[in-house]
Amino acid sequence: MTLQDSPDFAVTHVFRLDGGGRTAAFASFDRGVPGLVHFGASLPMEEALSDLAIATIPNVGAGQIDPFQPLTLCPLAITGWQGHPGMILQDADGRDYLANPKLAGVEANGPDGVRFTLHDRGDAEGVRLIISARLDPATGILHLTQSLTLPRGMSSSWLAAPAVPAPTGMSRIIDHSGRWCGEFRRQETEFRTGAHMRESREGRTGHAHFPGVTLASASTGEHAGTCLAATLAWSGGHRMLAEELPDGRRQLQFGVLDDGVARGEIASPTLMLAWSDAGLNGVSQAFHGHLRALQAPVNARRGREPHPVHYNCWEAVYFRHDFDELKTIATRAAGLGAERFVLDDGWFRGRNDDTSSLGDWVIDAAKFPDGLTPLIEHVHAQGMRFGLWFEPEMVNRDSELYRAHPDYLLGPEDQPSGRNQHVLDMARKDVRDHLFAQISAILSAHAIDYVKWDHNRPLTGGSPDQARGFLALLGDLVRAHPDVDFESCSSGGGRIDFAVLELASRVWLSDSNDALERLRMQHEASRWIAPEVQGSHVGPRHCHTSGRVLSMAFRAWVAAQRHMGFEMDPRELDAEEAATLTRVTAWWKQNRGFLFSGSLYRLEPDDSEVFAEMTVDMDRNRFILFAGQAGASAQIFPRPLRAAGLDPDAIYEIRLVNPEDVSRRANRRIVNALADGGTMRLSGALLMGTGMRLPNAAPASMTVVEGTRIGAGASHA
Repeated sequence: MTLQDSPDFAVTHVFRLDGGGRTAAFASFDRGVPGLVHFGASLPMEEALSDLAIATIPNVGAGQIDPFQPLTLCPLAITGWQGHPGMILQDADGRDYLANPKLAGVEANGPDGVRFTLHDRGDAEGVRLIISARLDPATGILHLTQSLTLPRGMSSSWLAAPAVPAPTGMSRIIDHSGRWCGEFRRQETEFRTGAHMRESREGRTGHAHFPGVTLASASTGEHAGTCLAATLAWSGGHRMLAEELPDGRRQLQFGVLDDGVARGEIASPTLMLAWSDAGLNGVSQAFHGHLRALQAPVNARRGREPHPVHYNCWEAVYFRHDFDELKTIATRAAGLGAERFVLDDGWFRGRNDDTSSLGDWVIDAAKFPDGLTPLIEHVHAQGMRFGLWFEPEMVNRDSELYRAHPDYLLGPEDQPSGRNQHVLDMARKDVRDHLFAQISAILSAHAIDYVKWDHNRPLTGGSPDQARGFLALLGDLVRAHPDVDFESCSSGGGRIDFAVLELASRVWLSDSNDALERLRMQHEASRWIAPEVQGSHVGPRHCHTSGRVLSMAFRAWVAAQRHMGFEMDPRELDAEEAATLTRVTAWWKQNRGFLFSGSLYRLEPDDSEVFAEMTVDMDRNRFILFAGQAGASAQIFPRPLRAAGLDPDAIYEIRLVNPEDVSRRANRRIVNALADGGTMRLSGALLMGTGMRLPNAAPASMTVVEGTRIGAGASHA
């Protein structure tokens, strides 16, 4: 971090952070709230930041407020800013209070950060605002937070995370909608005068409102062009606002959604920004690197395979937990290659359907008269680890917990239920303490190294303290049980964000195991979430959520793109299906280290029915490419598929990993050797420029390609 005093009367301070190939430059005008005047490519150290800051301010036009109005990290109405403010305050009588914070101090916040302290009108006894910025030296991600201290009697009805300008030329707004069993649906609009606003009012992140947005230029694609991605690290209700003022300037704000008011000490969640001049893949790889950096020290300390093949029994037995049947299923799953057995909903006292027992985290003696230990021992004997499902934040009225503590319920008695259940008030410490004691007792008494943490309904009320309480409880359990992996599940993808991923090592992307739906969802989720963090399971032959029947090869290869698992009754498999699943699983085990350490590139197939991506190692010696064919293409032949991330001067030997899955009906005459298991030698320049023609693909099929640089050998991780 460097700090420069400016002789210019308008610019009080300018300062910069450098790291990860990026520069973040800030400027304070007349000791006001600093603004982010540059975030992007590294600037020369000789850059005159005062001139840069002044260059971002337009000249005052007719009909405008007299002084210039810079967009700051906390834009304020009192300065003449005509857009949405960064904070809205009320005095003791409930009237709007126009704070005017002045810069009181700037200090280094670690080697890569800076902290700005501001006092209202320069008065240290009034409103105090602290804004912190940190530029990650490895990923180039900029982390921004702000906190507010209010005098007694004052309140805040809105405090955004620090506001940032939309960089010049980035007119496109790309975000994601979705629904249960249909998460991560990409949508796009453009800036226009006014605000594009997204809100989640579910009390959780929400299936339809992943808290992230990407701003991009008109020409930006997966591999080229400039873009800025922003995400709020928060697991509760939130608001995103992308606004264009009538004067043409554009701002981006994220904040916690709270219909009430906050008092005292208030802090925004972290806003994370990634910039790329190498297309959308560039910002994705930055966020993937962030998640990998979080998990690397934990995985190293545990000293075990961090991504075992899962088996989850939910779609095999649902609530029907029979000890002997579960043993049989576990043995069969292990034979197919599973490395962890997860016992899902139905193991606790009285739980035979979804109408009762949530909140009573005691093993059901009717189903497991000797407890869970005999099942765990059987699972271990098959060479697998053991995981368990919980839904800690929920309660059924038909439960011992509700009968003993009806006051634990969040909200009024006459509120509607969701999935026959209600929500516990996680803002209460006594509620969290009760849940911690019950869950911790189960984890301490058994050899359990994985928890699937579910949250199966939206809220009908509750403040942000509900989400804070959840994060506090989960954090306490993570610290008390450091060898347990936690997965964030919320009816599938209802709570996926960078706050919960500080604590959870895996997300359940969707309750849909339909491989066609998964193909699309996984592809879009990769814009933010690293592949190893996304759980993906091979579902039943007859999909329970969509009714589709899809081939085992397609189901298995789609799951093999991410953290692979099974979620079906393995006894339904015929010999051919079992052999296919065993083969794909064995391949995945051999290659998961490579897939989860290389750089992921989404490709541009020029065909809306093809979802293609590839992973390339750091030395560009090897790649694995997945080309998923969702439906029938408009043209007869598949278009050549252009690779990315390779060395243009290298020659790569190309082969199909799964030639046995090539459709002979779609390929009556084989032209190149790939479809018959042969190889081809092509340059990186050709693969990325002209592209390669893969075999004609039938709908709902996957083609998997491996390439190795000639002379480098395989670089299996």
